[in-house]
Amino acid sequence: MISIEKLNEFGVNTREGLDRCLNKEDFYFRLITKAIEDESFLKLKEEIENKNYEEAFKIAHSLKGVFGNLSITPIYEIVFELTEYLRNKSDINYKSYIDKLLEKRNELIKIINE
Repeated sequence: MISIEKLNEFGVNTREGLDRCLNKEDFYFRLITKAIEDESFLKLKEEIENKNYEEAFKIAHSLKGVFGNLSITPIYEIVFELTEYLRNKSDINYKSYIDKLLEKRNELIKIINE
């Protein structure tokens, strides 16, 4: 079951995230659950695999905003970097970023479902 302690151990800045949710823990947990279950993760992977970097940038930028607002630092940091590379149309190995992003997503899903 999701808890402040488990989120803190994962690296989430729960104090900051809760502040944005008027310190309503249930509301904060619902937002986290909804965000982590979003299909945008898989859509981002698909767009990158198809080399549609413009669309991938839009998805990554949106994810960056969501996870930044929730202060889910481990996911935010990856998607922030990915967004900047996509913004600049950098020629890098995006797969490694997607793999890291999905790995962190799966870790958070595990925390939510424990």
